[in-house]
Amino acid sequence: MSLFGNEQEYGVRPEGGGVGREIRVRGLRREFERGGGRVHALQGVDVTFAPGSFTAVMGPSGSGKTTLLQCVAGMDRPTRGSVHWGPTEITRLREHRLARLRRSTVGFVFQAYNLMPAMTVAENVVLPTRLMGGRTDRARVGRVLTQVGLGGCEKERPGRLSGGQQQRVAIARALYNQPEILFADEPTGALDRNTGREILRLLREGVEEHGRTCVMVTHDPLAAGFADRVLMMTDGELVEDLTRPSVAVIAEKLGGLS
Repeated sequence: MSLFGNEQEYGVRPEGGGVGREIRVRGLRREFERGGGRVHALQGVDVTFAPGSFTAVMGPSGSGKTTLLQCVAGMDRPTRGSVHWGPTEITRLREHRLARLRRSTVGFVFQAYNLMPAMTVAENVVLPTRLMGGRTDRARVGRVLTQVGLGGCEKERPGRLSGGQQQRVAIARALYNQPEILFADEPTGALDRNTGREILRLLREGVEEHGRTCVMVTHDPLAAGFADRVLMMTDGELVEDLTRPSVAVIAEKLGGLS
């Protein structure tokens, strides 16, 4: 039985999932106190991510791209402004409601993997669902692990896997609930080029085959080349909005911001 009494809303979605949600960001500002001064990490960002789109966010270190991702993903509270996932303004939600919505609607893929070493691969994949009180679908665990190239590894521990395999577990965990939105923060930063490309193809397939909305922060023009759209940031502002640019154009634009 679900802890929240509504398996349809907060548990595992039916096979196939649903179309991605539009994400609307308006007037987003994030300020921090640091060293006796005030840092303006985001300075009034306005952007919309269409349902079923794949967007890469790039910029030099300190440009605000990770802060933007964290605010848009509901992991950090902006100082001012609003973020909507479809009809829901997440910036107005109390923390417990936001946490429930994140777990039912969003998948996260991080460079650091964030796997639990004492748990098996299968247990890591279903952990967000178990935290919601949802039921484990063992058949779906097997299918999603097969999808990421780890079929038969359900009982392995993360410490016995390579870095690329651990990232695949993290992606399987993100995909298990058939999320409408997927956020990825440097998902290929610690991987070799071939493994990185396979991970990016998986993200691309989620957009094309399931209509998922994907937003990815990356420093790599080759990774950004898998996206439909590339946003460039500097000093907390969006300064370029490119539609299906070539890798060469991405690298040139990024170089101009350094």
